[in-house]
Amino acid sequence: MNRHQTPTLAVEVVNGAMGRFLRVQPRSEDVNGGCAAQGAHDGGVCVSKHGYLSAVFLFNQCSFPKQQYKRVLNCNESMSKSFLLVGGSSDIARHLAALLLDDNHQVTLLARDGERVNELVDRGAHFIEGDALDETVVQAAVAHASGLSEQGLAGMAHLVGSIALRPPHATKVEDFEAVIQTNLVSAFVALKTAGKAMLKAGTGRMVFTSSVAGSYGLTNHEAIAAAKGGIEAMVRAAASTYAGRGLRVNVVAPGLTETRLGATVLRSDAIREASVGMIPLKRINEPEEVAQSMHWLLTGAPDNFTGQVMHLDGGMSALRG
Repeated sequence: MNRHQTPTLAVEVVNGAMGRFLRVQPRSEDVNGGCAAQGAHDGGVCVSKHGYLSAVFLFNQCSFPKQQYKRVLNCNESMSKSFLLVGGSSDIARHLAALLLDDNHQVTLLARDGERVNELVDRGAHFIEGDALDETVVQAAVAHASGLSEQGLAGMAHLVGSIALRPPHATKVEDFEAVIQTNLVSAFVALKTAGKAMLKAGTGRMVFTSSVAGSYGLTNHEAIAAAKGGIEAMVRAAASTYAGRGLRVNVVAPGLTETRLGATVLRSDAIREASVGMIPLKRINEPEEVAQSMHWLLTGAPDNFTGQVMHLDGGMSALRG
């Protein structure tokens, strides 16, 4: 299929409460996103830049019900949703924000380092400076993001993380607690605050960040394993709690990734070689790959996909090779 061609439309006449309608469905994708339409009497379909079907619209065969489908042919505006990225200056968060902006969504970045997101702000992203552990700041970020769309807050991704690699006998209790606070407690603050806003709307998606260490025993990873394992358990419980109220909660568990945080682990060629040797696919993640997974969970995953840990680790957590 030529991904650059205008979508062709399959049209079906349907009898509805408001009269006869034409149901329009795509036969191909539009790589540039937006709406393909044959006019108000023939209908239109919206396809996102990344190939996901955004919506199918029904138009009255005799007249266009403007009060219900107002400006529907301007897909970029009518289908725009609002997303909040907590830890928005991380390498993965910046790639995720770019994907969401490509789809013409509203993006709010909560982070401490504004300089790292200047390019995204220039593209239209909103920046809120603050600490993800400060509940008041997170509440303000959620309120801001919720106000950017009539639909409220459509999705939240938590991308806050730290790592400390020491055996337990050499780890100070305060250092262990710091890892738990940064990773797990900040995730709970985001879950609590974003979840409350989404419950009002009756819908929403949340994605959290774990690690291969959450399910695979790695030497000297006790602190981060406890934090990330806690996130995975929390996500499963939250998915159950909110399943009947329209919320979908999932987590991505990457292996080693080429990020600033990953560089603290891959600090020598010998360590890099040994690390790659543990991975069945024999390579390290790129941050874009993790961002693409989170983007799918926020915008393209089926509605019945919840409570899942998506492992993106080259098979490390499930295979031997």
